[in-house]
Amino acid sequence: MKAVPAPSAPAGTPGRPVRLGLRENWPQFTLLVIVNVAVGGLVGLERTTVPLIGSETFGLTSDLAVFSFIIAFGLTKALTNLAAGALTARFCRKQLLVAGWLIGVPVPFVLAWAPSWGWIVAANVLLGLNQGLTWSMTVNMKIDLVGPARRGLATGLNEAAGYTAVGVTALLTGYLATSHGLRPVPELIGVVFVVAGLGLSLVVRDTADHVALELAHHAGPLPTDEDTGLKATFARTSWRDRSLRGASQAGLVNNLNDGLTWGVFPLLFTDHGLGIAAVGLIKGLYPILWGIGQIPSGHLADRIGRKPLIVTGMLVQAAGFVLALVLLDRPLLAGILSAVALGLGTALVYPALIASVSDHAHPAWRANALGTYRFWRDIGYAAGALVAGVLADTLGLDATVVAAAVLTAGSGLLAARWITEQRPAVSGGH
Repeated sequence: MKAVPAPSAPAGTPGRPVRLGLRENWPQFTLLVIVNVAVGGLVGLERTTVPLIGSETFGLTSDLAVFSFIIAFGLTKALTNLAAGALTARFCRKQLLVAGWLIGVPVPFVLAWAPSWGWIVAANVLLGLNQGLTWSMTVNMKIDLVGPARRGLATGLNEAAGYTAVGVTALLTGYLATSHGLRPVPELIGVVFVVAGLGLSLVVRDTADHVALELAHHAGPLPTDEDTGLKATFARTSWRDRSLRGASQAGLVNNLNDGLTWGVFPLLFTDHGLGIAAVGLIKGLYPILWGIGQIPSGHLADRIGRKPLIVTGMLVQAAGFVLALVLLDRPLLAGILSAVALGLGTALVYPALIASVSDHAHPAWRANALGTYRFWRDIGYAAGALVAGVLADTLGLDATVVAAAVLTAGSGLLAARWITEQRPAVSGGH
């Protein structure tokens, strides 16, 4: 991508011109990738052990009660995503990134030594705040750095770093729990993520000058009567704009799947005779493939467009749920094949959705649009846990998986109907 020099060097950085592009900003981009490894690692602490802590350590008998920590996490993260877009009008991205890490400091300690389930739920409120601020800022800052022509690749690399870390941590905590018990050893590796994430976030530079440069060279000037505030952008992204509506519903269902499998799969597969290490393998494989797969899929989204990957990815995820049930008499095979399909399907969807929202949003209100999309997407965690809890308590775990397959296939069809391609307009040489 051809670099575009800024008219002048940004204040406080004499001799360092602002340029858009991955190559031009690779040191900062790489630093942000490492930060997002720590972001993903912190939430990965919970993927294998926490549902089992609820049922085995605290003796919870209701699936809905067990999944309450996911509901708390999902609601808090969704609302924080929404607020993060608005907060960028008052605070720089780096300030919000550091604040997110400070909020997350207590999380691994509470998970390790919580005296009651209520403390676990409270820790997930903090974790939701942490994830909403830190993950939102890393993705926004990477998009700021690379400019419009490499959004798919930038978001793919960002999400790949985060979700690969989620998967590796889920796998690691499963093995640690097998040899050291469900607590406190598996949770305390989160201290490493908190220290690394906070330390690196203090070093990274803010990207406000890159946003200003993109605005100055944007091919489509902002209409003078267009409202860029959060309320107007929320309405535009949620339902008024057909493509943004399509992306928002697909994101919600995608993370509904994640929230549902987060709670259901450990219980489903232990009920069918698998141990914690095997469950950790299944729970780790899903986000690892989700993460690594986003590097080629993000690049592919820049090449062939966003919509084909979104629709295909949702249908592949639906097939993953079908595999989990059809092969359940061989639970390890069922879990692995389901995790592969869910991981690869999500990898196709994730960067394409973020890039699609960015394509349809003017830079002046893009942060709010991404915040709104991420609000609906991460409401999916809470919706998935709530749906899973109610259905599992009334109809059983198998029926919950069937419902997820139907919802996911339907979402893919809606995405096919609503989303249109709008490749980023590029002018001014970038």
